[in-house]
Amino acid sequence: SRGFVYDSRNNLQMRGLVVLLISKAAGPSTTELSFQHDMVSGIYSSQRSLAEITELIHTAFLVHRGIVNIGELKSCDGPLKDMQFGNKMAVLSGDFLLANACTSLAQLQNTKVVELISSAIGDLVQGIYYENSKSAEENCLTDDIGISRWKEQVFLSHSALLAKSCQAAMELAKHSAEIQDMAFQYGKHMSMSHKLHSDLQPFVKESSSDTMAFSLNSAPAVLHQEFLGREAWLKQIREPCAPRDNCALLKSPIHRCACVFQQLQEAIKAGKGVTSAIDLCRCHGNRALAALEHFPPSEARDALANIVYAVTRFP
Repeated sequence: SRGFVYDSRNNLQMRGLVVLLISKAAGPSTTELSFQHDMVSGIYSSQRSLAEITELIHTAFLVHRGIVNIGELKSCDGPLKDMQFGNKMAVLSGDFLLANACTSLAQLQNTKVVELISSAIGDLVQGIYYENSKSAEENCLTDDIGISRWKEQVFLSHSALLAKSCQAAMELAKHSAEIQDMAFQYGKHMSMSHKLHSDLQPFVKESSSDTMAFSLNSAPAVLHQEFLGREAWLKQIREPCAPRDNCALLKSPIHRCACVFQQLQEAIKAGKGVTSAIDLCRCHGNRALAALEHFPPSEARDALANIVYAVTRFP
């Protein structure tokens, strides 16, 4: 299950799975026994529908993120008409999925759940707006944000949907406000640790000798910038590649770029950014595990704990 959880190519069903697992872990509410006949394998049908809705919303936004910026295209990228058609299909397909999700959401006939999931959609829109609202100036490569601002943005674009879906699953079973909050906390902190783990892979993975692609706005880079200072960080980005391994003799701008990128990666590895990001990942993982303690022991709770363990263990 470890690969399933953190491999970005295979985690499309993770959110729905977590909603189902936390629904099963919480079990039926002791205050509402009238509709327990609607349970299958310890999960209400409305909670299953919610898991599907969560997946639909997540997939819709993944499709929307596939839209290509036409202004950045070059002639070698392919015919412009094909790209424009692809963009139109991405918009229509994403909207279709989102419309289906909203229809299913209304059929749950629970005002609080509708409010929760609607606010999560709003959070996603805001998070994606932050991700794409970079200026065209030189510093667009890297945002001037601290780790607290980074966490706010990641919550909006990566954690809000899962956190609020977990809370909504508890509301559908009429669980107490405390259990609803614990489900929210688990969803939030588990997905934050998941994102941190993903950001750390280019810096901790030992299986590849090549430079792995990483974002200059990933957690290790943001933490490295905080420790180093903004000016020193920008200087590291702008400075040319140091002459080693005949690198200075390379005439190709592509090779030169790759070499500077590798030096940046090594500088971040050598600083405090990576170890601080690992600590932060484990911190969020521990907070997710602490929230799980409010649920009775069960196989479902163990599975939720294992999802956290899978992304908080580092070599």
